[in-house]
Amino acid sequence: MTILQSVFLGIVQGLTEFLPVSSSGHLAILENVFHIETDGGMLFDIMLHVGTLVAVFIVYHKDIWKMICEAIFMFGDICVNLYTFILNKIHKTSLKYRKVVHNSYRKFVVLILVSTIPTGVIGVVGEELISDASETLLIPGICLLITAVLLLMADTVREGNKLPKDTSYKDALIIGAAQGCATLPGLSRSGTTIAVCLLCGIDRRFAVKYSFILSIPAILGAAVLEIKDVIAEPFVASQFGIYAAGMVCAAVVGYICIKTMLVVVRKKKFVYFSIYCAIVGALAIAGHFLL
Repeated sequence: MTILQSVFLGIVQGLTEFLPVSSSGHLAILENVFHIETDGGMLFDIMLHVGTLVAVFIVYHKDIWKMICEAIFMFGDICVNLYTFILNKIHKTSLKYRKVVHNSYRKFVVLILVSTIPTGVIGVVGEELISDASETLLIPGICLLITAVLLLMADTVREGNKLPKDTSYKDALIIGAAQGCATLPGLSRSGTTIAVCLLCGIDRRFAVKYSFILSIPAILGAAVLEIKDVIAEPFVASQFGIYAAGMVCAAVVGYICIKTMLVVVRKKKFVYFSIYCAIVGALAIAGHFLL
């Protein structure tokens, strides 16, 4: 892989990870059409995703820090409640328990955890299917058409006003399942999760935040699962700097795209991305039968 190819794929990753057009779908199409060899593909894919992860941390650093703090405090309250439970059982007392989820950030932490469960299950069970789907133009093409439909639905759905305190755990499970399905190449993760959030009646600005923060455990989990494959792959030390260039590009472009998405969702401009996904999807399907 050359540095120009790395930078190009990094830009594509940054653009398509957060804009609702599917990063995995575009990378699969580009690699199938142009036959780009990444000389240790798993490591490069992980580094590109780390780059986009950095972008999420930069944009939402205040929210993420508060969520981390509240998660630690929640764990402390759970430990205290466990101790209280033991005392009540031993001494036959009725000491009061602490309320664990008592503010919006704590509720948001639990929602993210609940959403991550179906995402993880689908990701593990469908790992082989996802890998096979990336080797053809047909599946990414079909999934891009599905993404186009979801984006149109997101623009036309009635305005919701749910914030963390109003969002149910059932909603969280549905959103997590949607993210798990979006591991298929061509089915946009951000587009799918934001669309499902809006269909669940969630506030538009919170829907974007939910989608992007939800990507953190998904990306980290996928990276952990791929470590064994990275170790098994041949590693060329001279390629690491080239991979790093792609990662930096993914982070910078990703940051810009997150900011852009906040405007797109608020102003209901998904229709343009829907048209784009429909065109690219149709071309990918045509390419499958013609190439």
